[in-house]
Amino acid sequence: MTSIPAKFRGVAFGLLGVLWFTGASYAAEVRVMISGGLTAAFQALVPEFEKATGNKVLTAYGPSMGTTTNAIPVRLERGEPADVLIMVGYALTDLVSKGKVVAGSQIDLTRSPIGVAVKSGAPKPDISSVDAVKQALLAAKTIAYSDSASGVYVSTEMFDKLGITEAMKDKARKIPATPVGEIVAHGEAELGFQQISELKPVKGIDIVGPLPKELQQITIFSAGIATVSKEQEAGRALIKFLASPAARDAIIASGMEPIGP
Repeated sequence: MTSIPAKFRGVAFGLLGVLWFTGASYAAEVRVMISGGLTAAFQALVPEFEKATGNKVLTAYGPSMGTTTNAIPVRLERGEPADVLIMVGYALTDLVSKGKVVAGSQIDLTRSPIGVAVKSGAPKPDISSVDAVKQALLAAKTIAYSDSASGVYVSTEMFDKLGITEAMKDKARKIPATPVGEIVAHGEAELGFQQISELKPVKGIDIVGPLPKELQQITIFSAGIATVSKEQEAGRALIKFLASPAARDAIIASGMEPIGP
């Protein structure tokens, strides 16, 4: 029997326990739609799930909200198949109300803070206080934020809290369907705002740090079963694994805080 590498033993044994508990015992194709926040941890964990179960995970990526062609609500509306949805919690709840997610299937997985990024090697502004963030924003020539939860907060609440909404109109822009870090890496924006877990995988940027607690907005990422699912049992097993202690280290490494069972 092939031995399990030491670094994966905890994950593998934890996963086997989850699968025993859920009764998942057959191979299936599990179709997942996932937004950017949990992607890095998900990609690290899926191979272990597949090894232990024999199931194949087929993944489609897109924002939790918005009207771009790859946004999860838009994908569902045009009839794309899905078993598991992993996205911003309140957006998932909205899909429950629209009959797109099985009521009661939602599980909160992680908490995700908003961070600030600059191009690699560029000076890092002081963001240690509310006033410091305000001055950094006023000094920047170009600013980018996402079209999902963090960007909604930055553009509709944070700018207002800082009293700089008018000053931001001509230099802050929403980035649809593209990681904000990529815009910063290409030099198209001096400052980028997005969940730290979405900034970390991007090459060519430096993460300055999280917003100070007075300005911070924590986003909850949740998972649920799509009402069109043809593999609900396997989908529930995947969700239980992502919410289990076996997934904790990968979630923390991605810049998020696991909520746990």
